[in-house]
Amino acid sequence: MMNPVKQLRSSLFVLLLLVSLGTAGYMLIEGWRFLDALYMTVITLGTVGFSEVHHLSDAGRVFTILLIVIGVSTLGYIVGKFAQILFEGQFQRFMGRKKVEKSINELRGHYIVCGYGRIGSLICREFAAKPLSFVVVESNPVVLEKLEEDSVLFLRGNATEDEVLLKAGIKHAKGLVSVVTSDTENVYITLTARGLNPDLFILARSGEPGSDIKLKRAGANKVVSPYQIGGSRMAQAILRPNVVDFIEIATGRGHIDLQMEEILIPALSPFIGQNLLDAGLRRDTGVIIVGIKKMTGKMVFNPDSASRIDSMDTLIVLGQPSSINKLERMVSHAAS
Repeated sequence: MMNPVKQLRSSLFVLLLLVSLGTAGYMLIEGWRFLDALYMTVITLGTVGFSEVHHLSDAGRVFTILLIVIGVSTLGYIVGKFAQILFEGQFQRFMGRKKVEKSINELRGHYIVCGYGRIGSLICREFAAKPLSFVVVESNPVVLEKLEEDSVLFLRGNATEDEVLLKAGIKHAKGLVSVVTSDTENVYITLTARGLNPDLFILARSGEPGSDIKLKRAGANKVVSPYQIGGSRMAQAILRPNVVDFIEIATGRGHIDLQMEEILIPALSPFIGQNLLDAGLRRDTGVIIVGIKKMTGKMVFNPDSASRIDSMDTLIVLGQPSSINKLERMVSHAAS
């Protein structure tokens, strides 16, 4: 769909050109001064029926006939186009997209989700529940309509193009999730994103066997295969049904009694250097420290009470949402 503002701008340019040509024509053919020629052109194009400014020669009458025919057709097209824009709501939609683009430009520390299929829509739902700031990049017209229905912030375009990712704010983004259906496109998106922002965290979807290696070579920090995870989850539901039930309860966003979350220990936290017993995290909040991920990437499972808390550690905790929120407040208050 053509930009309605550009349509109006083009139509007004044609009208201005027609007025200029008409004015110049009367000045050349009849030798009139500029104001008389302009006045004659305007009343002729406007078909108001006023009398001629001066007596017209035969050449002037022929010129006037041509000006009326061309001018009426042009004005009719402009009026029709303007009415179409108003009645079809193109102008309102255009202004709405302008507001959306402004909102995208103001995003900082957000995530870019490339693709809004079954997996992409689920990811966006989880992001919105957190909530996390994100913008979707999509090119499928049918999917774009669904994005509008779901009131999701989105950008129309191909995520493999630099310009599209720059409009999505990749320079200020915290991470990118590439979940289009084609592994080839995911590789191209990863390459493009890594080139535009070397510090970006990139999560990519892998469909075919061996594509995970290519995606990591392209610059993905983490690669996930939904089919492999889904198959493993289904097998575990048979082999270890109670374990699967526990994981679903702990990680399910809709569960209000128990939740698993990760909490980053900031650089200025007074907990730094203390062990879990001295810090009293479980005593004061009631949460269970399931694991500690060190800044080096090492994961410590089921840490004992003597485990040391270091700067930028990530605590994997399990507990009631209110207890987890209390611990988050304690950490953030300590950092401030």
